[in-house]
Amino acid sequence: MTYPSPLIACIALIASLSAPASLSAQTEVMAWGNITGTRIDGQQVAFETSYRIVDKDLNILSATGKERQYRPEYVRSGQRQTVKTSLEQVFVEQTVEDREKGIAGVSVYVRSDTARKSVAAYLCLDLPAAVYKEATITLGKEQLRLAPPSRQADAITSATPRPARQPAPRPAAGTTLSIKAAGNELQLTFSRRIIAFVKEEGGNTTVYIHLLGDNLKKGQSARLHYTLQAAAEIDHRPVEIAIDRHNPGRLFAGLGGNFRLQNPHTDPQVIDYCLNNLRLACGRVEMPWQYWHPDEHTDPLAEARAGRLDARVHEAMKMAQRLSAIGMPVIVSAWFPPEWAIEGGSSSYKNEGGVRAYRLDPSRKEAIYRSIAGYLTHLKQAYGVEAALYSFNESDLGIDILHTPYEHAGFIKELGACMASRGLSVKMLLGDNSDATTFNFILPALNDPDAHKYIGAISFHSWRGCDDETLKAWGEAARKLNVPLIIGEGSTDAAAWRYPQIFKESAFAFYEINLYTRICAVSQPLSILQWQLTSDYSLLWGAGIFGSEGPLRPTQRFWNLRQLSQTPGQSFALPFACNGENVNCAAFGNIARGRYAVHIVNNGASRRVTVKGLPPSVCSAKVYVTNSEAGMEAIKEVDSAPEGISFEMPPISFITLLTDEEPVSNHK
Repeated sequence: MTYPSPLIACIALIASLSAPASLSAQTEVMAWGNITGTRIDGQQVAFETSYRIVDKDLNILSATGKERQYRPEYVRSGQRQTVKTSLEQVFVEQTVEDREKGIAGVSVYVRSDTARKSVAAYLCLDLPAAVYKEATITLGKEQLRLAPPSRQADAITSATPRPARQPAPRPAAGTTLSIKAAGNELQLTFSRRIIAFVKEEGGNTTVYIHLLGDNLKKGQSARLHYTLQAAAEIDHRPVEIAIDRHNPGRLFAGLGGNFRLQNPHTDPQVIDYCLNNLRLACGRVEMPWQYWHPDEHTDPLAEARAGRLDARVHEAMKMAQRLSAIGMPVIVSAWFPPEWAIEGGSSSYKNEGGVRAYRLDPSRKEAIYRSIAGYLTHLKQAYGVEAALYSFNESDLGIDILHTPYEHAGFIKELGACMASRGLSVKMLLGDNSDATTFNFILPALNDPDAHKYIGAISFHSWRGCDDETLKAWGEAARKLNVPLIIGEGSTDAAAWRYPQIFKESAFAFYEINLYTRICAVSQPLSILQWQLTSDYSLLWGAGIFGSEGPLRPTQRFWNLRQLSQTPGQSFALPFACNGENVNCAAFGNIARGRYAVHIVNNGASRRVTVKGLPPSVCSAKVYVTNSEAGMEAIKEVDSAPEGISFEMPPISFITLLTDEEPVSNHK
């Protein structure tokens, strides 16, 4: 159904009486300035804003988006979120303030710091086709429509038909933009008359609202204030999740973590807290290669045995020793190579957006392999740790060593053979890619039988997400080699250290656990290794981390991962069926010990869920919830019956059902 405009405020008012204040309304603002929707009783009214610089033909020259701006600034103060950023030398400052249910005030200031002919700046509103395909969009009294496509000139008579010209947009003017679709309504009321038009992009409809231009002038500026109102049909329909415990999938050892030491003053307290409060199955540490072997003409292993070991190398090895001592297999990865190993020297490379992409000198290949094998040998002999796996970090992208796919395959075979010749059982990590989307990087090694005997696991990093088909491809690759899949770095925004206040945001925590739950269900990894369990990208706040004050304390992200870490050890991924929209699930079972975990992300409003398919012997369960108000708190009313276990899911929450509680411990 659609709502007449006068009902927007009424719907918002009624809804505000039925939900806790902090969960009742939430405008989701990304740190780069895009608004990705607003929530009413937990249910999202979906859309996405952005700021764009376009030319006269509406070609996008720049747009706000994740990792597209160099250093955006993000700050929250109460209900107000402020972002400052720049694109194409146009400065943007945006403030979004939640006022009441479904209503937010937005203030925008833009300023051009350059002069550019035939270039303009726009505020854009992207409307996903899944929701707004049949939407009615009006500005003032005029309906905004997509212009019909132009005729193909000479399409019939020409042997090579000319492509249809893109039609010119049909702008309109007014102060109220109204968007009505089945189940959703948006209304933007502006402080002044605006000019806007609509355009189809990637199957979606995008509203372009003019800000500056059409010929940018240096010092030109504009302000725009608007009220954003949203209404939606709230979906409280019950959900059923049916577990198939008779067809277990791959082993899930549990949550893991990265322990790359970078902040000696704040890292120790965070590491201690995480190791004491999370059940962890796997750890990844750095090999500080540039400090292990700075001088090509020395033998680093002999130097280490003589007691001349750099303090940073010692600390990294001690970190590996600590993890191994509590039963965790250890992955060792290298970021920075020593100067002598870099082809052409480091000064010949530019740092572009944090990517150095060093090429290794092929004439020093054997020395490189001896150096790495020597490090792993000393780690074993002096610290009692035989690494399970070894990799160069994100060599598909070059952070900080760059390989081609075929060089990566050769590296696996050659270093693998070198380590085997020294009696090391360390295996190679295939991939350790910067993203799941760069899957083709692993294909040469995946299809090379000579490389297989040296591969111990496959890995990708989850920074930019991916679709289910890509996730399936990674899982299938691991099955093809019959080795585990490991998410070597887990999280959602590699640039978030630049605007660390985002780590406290509920929306950030929610995106992260949504991704992890989906990865677990689709890819069936052995472990997801959080980046990081140190003060870098910290799960904790206070005690000086990112300049924060007060005592060390967990954020919502920590509680999400604590719940996930309670998955019983040595569990298999279990197939399931879920009939609920906006619900992500992952199910696990240690069948031999009769322990099960079902993780559920409720992306919408409150609703009742029934979990079926657990063994008849399971007559009770503990259910925990984490959201913006609760940190792994037990749900008191849980009904158990022959047909399943039922309970009420709070809105926008991560929920975990455990059939048998396991104490937090790093002893497997």
